[in-house]
Amino acid sequence: MNNDTISLLKECNSGCKNATDSMEQVMGLLHDQNLKTLISDFNQRHIKIGDECHQLLNNYGYDEKDPSPVSKVMSFISTEVKMMNDNNTKKAAEIMMDGCNMGIKTISGCINQYPLADYESKKLAEKLVALEQEFVDELKKFL
Repeated sequence: MNNDTISLLKECNSGCKNATDSMEQVMGLLHDQNLKTLISDFNQRHIKIGDECHQLLNNYGYDEKDPSPVSKVMSFISTEVKMMNDNNTKKAAEIMMDGCNMGIKTISGCINQYPLADYESKKLAEKLVALEQEFVDELKKFL
């Protein structure tokens, strides 16, 4: 275990928390049951990966990283405003896709930034990136 491993796991865990917070917020604003079901499924899958990150961090004797309160508030307000002005399925899918694309960029960058992270942590990060890409592909149906 090294600092790269811990840093990568903390970023993955924080990313999962941001994703689940956003998904839960958007689900509460949706009327389209098919999109709600899709988001709920991916929310559970993100929770699972977040739990795996949390467990690995605990195994290494570290605490998980929470998203900053400012980041959480800004994300919440941004989503509320976007959905208030255009509360429809397409807008919700776009918001989710934007979040996924940000997650893909961030975690992919972290994989490169922390090359000494252990194999298990890198695989978990790659699993998160793949999940985000799969979610984007599924959301395309709602545009």
